[in-house]
Amino acid sequence: MDYSSDYSSGGSGILAGIGATFFIIYLAIIIVAIAGMWKTFEKAGKPGWAAIIPIYNIYIMIEIVGKPTIWLLWLLIPCVNIVFMVWLYNLISKSYGKEEGFTVGLILLGFIFWPILGFGSAKYLGPSAAEANQAGFGNGFGNPNDPFNQQNQNQF
Repeated sequence: MDYSSDYSSGGSGILAGIGATFFIIYLAIIIVAIAGMWKTFEKAGKPGWAAIIPIYNIYIMIEIVGKPTIWLLWLLIPCVNIVFMVWLYNLISKSYGKEEGFTVGLILLGFIFWPILGFGSAKYLGPSAAEANQAGFGNGFGNPNDPFNQQNQNQF
């Protein structure tokens, strides 16, 4: 029995072309997202190349928002990492003066919203974590990470 056909090679070529096209589009989307994260890191004064190092880029995001390094451990624990990553993205949005809607965009459409954050007009305001806003962990001894430069009104 001869199972070969003249028509089978034509369909394979079309499918290979479609697959290659989708791969090129996917690769372009990934490159744009990484470029946006790169520029976002540079706006915060961090090295841009950190965006392409898998766990180090999370560590840099933790530094950008002003959270303690223990957050890296929380982001490596399954199921817990989802909650902490949403929280981290929210703090990144706040560090650049954006609202919760932008956080939803970073989570669902990161390949669009990272370039908006990196190449757009958003300015890095400083760490947005509660510890940074409260002048450290509750002490009022002049925190250099205060993103809003709020001075104690009772001074002199």
